[in-house]
Amino acid sequence: MTSHDIQKDIVTACKIETVKAIIKDINSDYFDLLVDESRDVSRKEQMAICLRYVDKMGFVMEAFIGLVHIKDTSALSLKKAIVDVLAHHSLTLSNVRGQCYDGASNMQGELGGLKTLIRQESRSAHSVHCFAHQLQLTPVAVSKKCVQVGELVLLISNILNVLGASFKRVDNFRESQKKHLQMALDMGELETGRGLNQELGLVKAGDTRWGSHYKSFGNFISSFDSIVDVLDTLVENASTLEERASASGFLRSCQTFETIFLLHLMTDVLGITNDLNVSLQKKEQDIANAMILVKVAKRRLQALRDNEWDPLFKKNIGWDSLKEKVEAFCIKHGISLPNFDDPYANSGRSRHKVVICTTLHHYRVDVFYKIIDWQLQELNDRFNEVTSDLLNGVSCLNPIDSFSSFDIRKIMRMAKLYPDDFDGSNMRALENQLVNYIIDVRDIDERFSNLGGLGELSRKLVETKKHLTYSLVFLLVKFALLLPVATATVERAFSAMKIIKNDLRNRMDDEFLDGCIVPYVEKKVFKDVSNECIMKTFQEMKCRRVQL
Repeated sequence: MTSHDIQKDIVTACKIETVKAIIKDINSDYFDLLVDESRDVSRKEQMAICLRYVDKMGFVMEAFIGLVHIKDTSALSLKKAIVDVLAHHSLTLSNVRGQCYDGASNMQGELGGLKTLIRQESRSAHSVHCFAHQLQLTPVAVSKKCVQVGELVLLISNILNVLGASFKRVDNFRESQKKHLQMALDMGELETGRGLNQELGLVKAGDTRWGSHYKSFGNFISSFDSIVDVLDTLVENASTLEERASASGFLRSCQTFETIFLLHLMTDVLGITNDLNVSLQKKEQDIANAMILVKVAKRRLQALRDNEWDPLFKKNIGWDSLKEKVEAFCIKHGISLPNFDDPYANSGRSRHKVVICTTLHHYRVDVFYKIIDWQLQELNDRFNEVTSDLLNGVSCLNPIDSFSSFDIRKIMRMAKLYPDDFDGSNMRALENQLVNYIIDVRDIDERFSNLGGLGELSRKLVETKKHLTYSLVFLLVKFALLLPVATATVERAFSAMKIIKNDLRNRMDDEFLDGCIVPYVEKKVFKDVSNECIMKTFQEMKCRRVQL
């Protein structure tokens, strides 16, 4: 048991049995591919492969089956690696009914991308650009369009770099946080309780880290007093003139009305889409519900722009609320307020180029409206990659509101997008089944009332054995559930990779890494694997002198 080779074999046996349990659960049925690439600590390019499928009980499952080291990141090489992994587990591309990748050209390219190569093998393998990646790209795009937002992201990033440059500054930041937290508690501004008032870290926004901009802006606002304290200390006690000048400039910049206004505005805007971001990372999330959540986010952004009256808060949620919140924050922290009736003076441009508008017009029209409009435009542009016929069919299968969206014609058009499964005779049979099915589940069988989504519908069809009666309808429901939403499971695998293969174990070979990471990520599956199965696999891997 102290032999490194024996330990490797045991780990490999654990991985083999874990993947075998997953493949058995798939039961040679249809599945989706979720694939992404990332480099490990030793700069090796690793490709994670996950499968999304519907199990025998009608539950949507996502499972990680392996990590593959790839030397060539071309689409052909990626396809070959995927085919080899699937073939090793007796799976083929002909059973693929969906693909989900990020926006990389070798994945999403229309001519020679991985999605195109796989669709050549399976015409029904519809591709979805990861919703979470698309959502993360919206604030990135807005920051590139809007100079003020770009400056805000850069300012916060630079300030956080200064604060985190030494352990002493981080300790000062934490001590300041504790002091201001105690003052707020003493004044009754905060409530006490389990899980409340946790210490906030210095979260840096990253273009590829989901939800990082929202966390960064929110934490900056919450820790504003502590950040100012540390910068003020640096201005007085920094060892070099350069450090003092840098801290003084950052201190001056963050204590302006414009910075505070943009911080609160972006926090409100990104807070609306953050709920969508969190929902997209759930394994059981389906594309029909995801699109509904996208519509909800758009509706809330439009309400924010229109300054609509909110009956829950009993006030206008929009410009009035934002202006009131920003002014209260500035008064609390001693930041001077502008006169909104005065002409706006743009400190970032030449004085010769006069902008003839009031300060109110600038902040409300040139900043507030524009940022929300750009955010709405990005959401509209990025969430339109799935064909309309496919999405309309999925929405018509959704059982919410007692199957109110059910439309046979749209569902039949969706079925035509799966030519390998619905030929002429199956299409005629499907139409007949749909008529009987909707009468049954909507008008007769009360067990199908008040269902919350496609996932509940799938489970109820299996539970009532109606998936056998309406087999073609259930197949369409399964395809709708299979359509992937986000590569969150793949990203979790990469997070596990960074834990397993770290700086102290950077020479771990690929086979050992793959053997460690699969049971680690799929803990629930591995927990149900018996020791006897692992021992048997270990024993059969090679000829051994001792029988376990």
